[in-house]
Amino acid sequence: MTTTTSALEAPEQKVERLNAELRGKSAQEIIAAAVREFGRKITYVSSFGAESAAMLGLIAEVDPGMPIVFIDTGMHFHQTLQYRDTLQEFLGLTGIHTVHPVKEEVKAVDPKGVLNKTDPDACCEVRKVRPLGPALEGFEAWITGRKRFHGGGRVNLPVVEFSEGKYKFNPLADWTHEHVDQYFADRKLPAHPLVADGYPSIGCWPCTVRPTDPNDVRSGRWVGFKKDECGLHLERKDRPRVF
Repeated sequence: MTTTTSALEAPEQKVERLNAELRGKSAQEIIAAAVREFGRKITYVSSFGAESAAMLGLIAEVDPGMPIVFIDTGMHFHQTLQYRDTLQEFLGLTGIHTVHPVKEEVKAVDPKGVLNKTDPDACCEVRKVRPLGPALEGFEAWITGRKRFHGGGRVNLPVVEFSEGKYKFNPLADWTHEHVDQYFADRKLPAHPLVADGYPSIGCWPCTVRPTDPNDVRSGRWVGFKKDECGLHLERKDRPRVF
C-alpha cells in the first residue's frame, strides 16, 4: 500500500488491514511492518521491567535507533534504573528518552509521597500516565510489550489497535512465558536484577512485591487493591481525574 493510500485510511480500516496482514507473523515481522508503516513516527514505551529485554532485543534487531520512552516515576527500584543503562549498552540502543512527571503536579496531589497507599490509581495517573501524553506528541503509533498470558484485560489483546488517537502494536501478544525465557536464553540477555530475587513482574517499589499467586506473574502488583493495570492502556474516560 502506498503512503498516500495508507494516509487516507480511517483508523478502523487501517487496524483491520494491519491485523489481517500480520496474522501469524513473528514478533520481528510485526515490528518491521510497524516501522515500514510509520517510520520515525512510532516509539516503544518501556518499563525496563522483568520481561522488557525481550522486546528491546527484538527492536535492536530491527531498528536500534527507534525512539524508546522510559517514564521515570520517581519511585522505581534503583535496580530498574541500572537495568535501563545496562540494556542500552548491551543492545546498542540509541533512542532511549527518559521522561519524568511534572514536579508541581506530584507535589500538589502527593506531597508526602504516600498516595499509593490510599489511591494507587491517582498515583499512577500523576506519576506515569500524565507524563506519557507529552512524550507521545509527534508520534502516530507506539509499541507495547503486553502479552495475553498476563491475564486480566490482556487475554484478548489484538496485535494492532487504535486508542486515544494513536495506533498501538502488541508484537508479543501471543507470546507465552516460555517464549520469553527462550528468547532471553537465545540472545543471552541480561536479566533484571530483581528477577533472581523472586520478582517476575516489576513496577514501582511501593506497589511491587513477590507474587501472591504462583500461577499469576502479576499478582504481586498493587496487592490489596482491585487494580491490575497502571493506566497507560486505559481510555481517558476510564482513568481517575486528579486535576
